[in-house]
This record gives sequence, C-alpha cells and structure tokens, in this order.
Amino acid sequence: MNRSTHALRAAALAGAVALVLTACSGNSGDGDNESEGSGDPLIIGSLLPETGSLAFLGPPEIAGVNLAIKEINESGGVAGQDVKIEHADSSDADNAEVATQSVTDLKSKGVQVIIGAASSAVTRNVVDDITGSNIVQISPANTATDLSGKSPFYFRTAPSDILQGRALGNLIVGDGVQNLGILVFNDDYGTSLRDQVKSVVEEAGGTITYGNEGQEFDPKATSFADPVTSVLATNPDAIVIIAFEQTKQIVPELVQRGWDMSKTYFVDGNLSDYSKDFEPGTLDGAQGTLPGAYPDDTFKDRLLGVDSKLADFSYAAESYDATMLAALAAVKGGATDGTTIQKNLAAVSGASGGEACKGFKACADLLKDGKDIDYEAVSGAGPFNDQNDPSSAFIGIYKYGADNKYTWIKAEQGEL
Repeated sequence: MNRSTHALRAAALAGAVALVLTACSGNSGDGDNESEGSGDPLIIGSLLPETGSLAFLGPPEIAGVNLAIKEINESGGVAGQDVKIEHADSSDADNAEVATQSVTDLKSKGVQVIIGAASSAVTRNVVDDITGSNIVQISPANTATDLSGKSPFYFRTAPSDILQGRALGNLIVGDGVQNLGILVFNDDYGTSLRDQVKSVVEEAGGTITYGNEGQEFDPKATSFADPVTSVLATNPDAIVIIAFEQTKQIVPELVQRGWDMSKTYFVDGNLSDYSKDFEPGTLDGAQGTLPGAYPDDTFKDRLLGVDSKLADFSYAAESYDATMLAALAAVKGGATDGTTIQKNLAAVSGASGGEACKGFKACADLLKDGKDIDYEAVSGAGPFNDQNDPSSAFIGIYKYGADNKYTWIKAEQGEL
C-alpha cells in the first residue's frame, strides 16, 4: 500500500490523532518449501481461545475468521475451490498443553495457514513448531514487542504494545494525571505494556507511584487485597489495571475500598462487557484502549450474520483481515502451500504499492488481471513492514457507561 492511501483512510476517521513512533527494522531466515505449488485446496486453521482466561476474545475472533471464509467462498474460493476452515482451541498460557495438542491436530489436517494465537505467551510456546513446518502463522491479537520479526512465517495484523502503550499513556497524560498507580500482573504482555505507559507518563513529568518493576502481582493469585492496598496507599490520581480475568476480582476490591472507578483505565486484555459482572454504575466513566479502528455497523451486522450471539467485537476485524490476506496471497502466488503464501503476504497487504481494493472478490479480480493490490484492511492496519508487523494501526479509545458496557470515543493512529 502506498502511504497516501492510508493517509486518506486515517483522515476519514473522526477523532484520529497522529502518533508517530519509530521501531527497529530487520528480518532473517528463509524456510525450505515442503509442498511447492499444488492444486490442493486452501485449508486454514484457527488457534483461538475457546477456554481459559482469554475465552471472551474467542467468539469475535472466530466470527471474523468465519465471515472471511464465507465471503471468500461466496466469491468463488481460491483456485476454484472452497477454502476449508479447521477450528482449534488455544486456551491460555496456564494450559499450554491445549495449544500444543491443537497445533499437532491442525498439522495432521494439512493446514497451510494458522490464524492465532490471541495470547502472545501461547504463541511463544507454539510458533517454532508452526513456522518450522513452513506453515504461515498470522496472529490477529499478539501484541508483545519481542514477537516482531520472530520468523519469516510469522505475521500479525495487530500492532505491538509500543502503539497501545503509548496511546494509553498519552490518554492518561491528556487527562491531567500526574501520579499514576498501575496494577499489573507479572506477564510479558503486562510488563511490556506497563513499560510503555510508564515511559510516556514520566516523559511528561508524571510519576508512577506503584506498579514499577518488582511490584507486579502473580497472575495465578486468588486474592488481590494486598496489591490493591499497596496501590491505594500511594494516593494515585488514577489507576491502570493491566490484567485478564483477574480484573473481575480486582474491581470489587477497589470499589470496597472506596476508589472512584471513573479514574480507572483498562487495556485490550480486560476491556470487556461487564454488565453481568458488576452492579450498574460500577465502571461509569472508566476508560480503556483496544487496537484497531472501531468496526462500522455494516461490518458488525455481517459478523452477527455468522454469530448472532456476539456481544463483543474485539479483534474481529484483525481476524477477518488475517484470513483475507492469506487467501489473497494464495491467489497472487497461484498455489496454496505455506511458502507461496508467505512470499506473497506482504505484497497483497500493499507493502509495495498497488491498486486499493476492498473485499475478496474485488482484490482477487485485480490479481487475476496481473495487477498489484493494496488490500484495505477493515481494522485500518497498514501493510506489513519488514518485521511482518502492521506498519501503521489505529488504537481505539473507549469509555464505560452506567451499564458497564464500553463505547467508542475516538482513535489514535500510529506508525511503526
């Protein structure tokens, strides 16, 4: 994709604020091809959370994959054949054996692409097994900074924590917070996000009163009275909660101690619909961040068409984009094997320019005419950079209402 196209896309989104960052470049290694160009159908596997601490992310991500598969097949599929989908559970890092077995099962079914995992920690456990088999892995939700450039066969359609952490830090600074407390679990995801927020706040002259290195809590803890007591003892102006399911226990502790929850910030790992978990009004005024442009009503309606029970749309767009890009890479390369798809993913994302297009049919038709394409991602993400990360992305800013549900407020765009 050329830069001008993305600039127009960004300008069209109300409330978008430029946030320009710089990250190191570099990539290495080439896998040997195990199944060069064949007439086999494209088989995509999903490795997404159906159980575990991130199970709330599973339904929208799976719906995004299923919607893409549906639209691809309605448009003629890849090489005249329907794309097949094989779903498998990733669970979470505390149940690592689930993802390991799922990858084994997916490989036995001949998948050439795996969409997932949602958890960066889960990906670390399986990425070598997947990519070492020349299977393309595209995560719609991994954000850990150390996964950039992990393998030539590893891609992600969600931006690294560099973007979300700095966007959250800017939001907090913009709200006038000087003394910030952070309740963060001792997990790479948590600490990398914490470090980015801390950097922005301190650069602006603020102070992290609690939650610095060595003040993280155990992800497996069953009681959070001690960290809540510790953070409140520092009299912070606001508190960031960086956690997963632990949030459902942390919030009641804060409320019991009289904390004003409108001065609380959430992140993608715990930005969820809590209408059935807390008393009405509990989270009124609290804010949070989530990578990706807010899905428009048309896209949400299409998602509901494949899963009418969806109540959350987190990372649905990124999952949809990952599936679409994989199929388009197969079309461009003229084969469905992993190596062909890997070699063409950056190109169909618009990394080398090309004609802008939306949806599978329009993009596939251009490819069949021998043209280069710039796939317009539903998530708003830019083309893959040389570390197989999105070169630009949106970070959505959300606010909770009295019903304990969050609504989109604005978005910030950042570049890597």
